[in-house]
Amino acid sequence: MVLLHVLFEHAAGYALFAVREVEEIGALLPQVEESAQTLGTFLNVVKLAAFAPFRSAQSALENMNAVSEGLLHEDLRLLLETSMPAKKKKALLGVADAKLGAAILEELGYQCQTGGVVAELLRGIRLHFHALVKGLTAQSASKAQLGLGHSYSRARVKFNVNRVDNMIIQSISLLDQLDKDINTFSMRVREWYGYHFPELIRIVPENSMYCRVAKFIGNRRELSEESLEGLEEIVMDGAKAQAILDASRSSMGMDISPLDLINIESFSSRVISLSEYRRGLQEYLRSKMSQVAPSLSALIGEVVGARLISHAGSLTNLAKYPASTVQILGAEKALFRALKTRGNTPKYGLIFHSTFIGRAAAKNKGRISRYLANKCTLASRIDCFSEVPTSVFGDKLREQVEERLAFYETGEPPRKNLDVMKEAVAEAGEVVAEVKRKQEKKEKKRKKREKRRLEALAAVAAQEEQEENSVPEPEVRAGGGRGWGWWGWGWGWGWWGWGWWGMGMVGMGTAPAPAPPDPVAPAGGRRGAPEEEEEEAAAGGGGD
Repeated sequence: MVLLHVLFEHAAGYALFAVREVEEIGALLPQVEESAQTLGTFLNVVKLAAFAPFRSAQSALENMNAVSEGLLHEDLRLLLETSMPAKKKKALLGVADAKLGAAILEELGYQCQTGGVVAELLRGIRLHFHALVKGLTAQSASKAQLGLGHSYSRARVKFNVNRVDNMIIQSISLLDQLDKDINTFSMRVREWYGYHFPELIRIVPENSMYCRVAKFIGNRRELSEESLEGLEEIVMDGAKAQAILDASRSSMGMDISPLDLINIESFSSRVISLSEYRRGLQEYLRSKMSQVAPSLSALIGEVVGARLISHAGSLTNLAKYPASTVQILGAEKALFRALKTRGNTPKYGLIFHSTFIGRAAAKNKGRISRYLANKCTLASRIDCFSEVPTSVFGDKLREQVEERLAFYETGEPPRKNLDVMKEAVAEAGEVVAEVKRKQEKKEKKRKKREKRRLEALAAVAAQEEQEENSVPEPEVRAGGGRGWGWWGWGWGWGWWGWGWWGMGMVGMGTAPAPAPPDPVAPAGGRRGAPEEEEEEAAAGGGGD
């Protein structure tokens, strides 16, 4: 006979089910397949042997992480040691994960089985789990699964807001679009204002500066020596400012109306604001690249590196590309055209905009592009998979490209890659240690601030509780009268006697007096009650 137990991992806890004893495990398969859909028949096959619920959501997350990695958690070890049969040779444990079964066999010595009838049993247990465990409803089981799923996914994703390459992709796309728009708008301002002052185009060829000068001058006939200082601040050249002033006096341009001038100045202001926004966007792109891909930025530059990431779709995709793909990334049309016509394939794509390609001789452009693509691939992989981003490797890779470029020109042999990487690893280790030290220091400060905040909250709560306890409560006296002393005659109900007046203990404040026992009437009398006394007093009668 085989003693088969099935381990089921749920978001609510571990469950161990005992299966009906059979001579062969395979004989259970037809019966399990037929009864898995119906709870009544499935209960004839399995029975809950033990259930160990998780103590908290954090405990559930730790156990699920251990199960997913094929490790035996202490909670699971305790359940198996206390619930499995003592004779390990006859016991057989069915598990869903083979790695977890191997860990159980290695540490506890229980034979584990996966697949076949175990898979069918687990399917039935998963279907009827909320009915097999007492006190667990389908709604609570669903909530536990949802909460654990969110926690597990969040821990696996390890989202870091400082390393989001989507922002880089959008920034470089917007930067390229702004370049096109600013160029188009600047040409429109040149043509528009050129009718009034055509000589200004030759003196100020730069688009953004031309718009600033055109807005500052306005009507060229109003330009004078007094405006020379402000004009010099814009063009940052005294000789050029004087040339603009001289050209305005002898210009061949047409006169312009005030309304046209207002529109030109308004449009120039828009172009200037777009140029300023572009500079801010470029600084933002530089800062994001230093956070997300510092090595790639140090090697090839922020703009070219951002274009590579944007064309690949993400930094992870770029890291997966081989060097041959990175070399021609951005030249797909030329590549397919060359393959179709059986011509020469392109030597470079987006990396052509790097300064290394432009500095290389014509015969060495293909060589340096292959070498640069190789180093870009290494830099992107370092940036993608390193825990602490640093530009040390990018600086070293850039030095290697410089040495290779010098080797092609002068023949001086470069350093070996092994020596350069050893230096980079040593420097990166120091940088990472410093970063971790700063992070630990920040974490300690944060914990201290949190501790002080909790202590302040506790002190405020204790003070409020003390103030509540210090409020004086009304004093309860033995009598129900009013007065200004501890003893005296007071107006109220008396305990002894049958009239309106009585002697009682009085004090400051009032409180309901406890009901006195019924007095025993004297001989020949009767036992009185307060209601009866009140009725007799109202009737005008005195005491007996």
